[in-house]
Amino acid sequence: MISFFKKDKKEPESLKDILGCLNRLENDIREMKENLEAFKKEGRSFLSKTGVVRYNPFREIGGDQSFSIAFLDKDNNGVVVTSLFSKEGNRVYAKPLKNGKSKYSLSKEEEKAIETAVNNGDK
Repeated sequence: MISFFKKDKKEPESLKDILGCLNRLENDIREMKENLEAFKKEGRSFLSKTGVVRYNPFREIGGDQSFSIAFLDKDNNGVVVTSLFSKEGNRVYAKPLKNGKSKYSLSKEEEKAIETAVNNGDK
């Protein structure tokens, strides 16, 4: 059985021991700060914002079966995916985004999905 209260290390007995402990703690804290900064920098590229718009682009089909969804990171880079549902089938399109913009033309629904994602990230 493991005891969480069992001490595996002896208590510092001298000022030299205490200084050694403080130096190790200082090094550990420095390493944790460096790791935290690296994680924060890397985390900017994680997809963290989403926006979805459902709609009906064709009058002959009922319901909002089509959609546009934007996936963005903290810098508004990512992708917008659109699925258009019709009687003949389903079409899916993906457009890359840089700073919330695409080099490809965007539909009003795609623009709305991007806007929603950007605004969701600001909350």
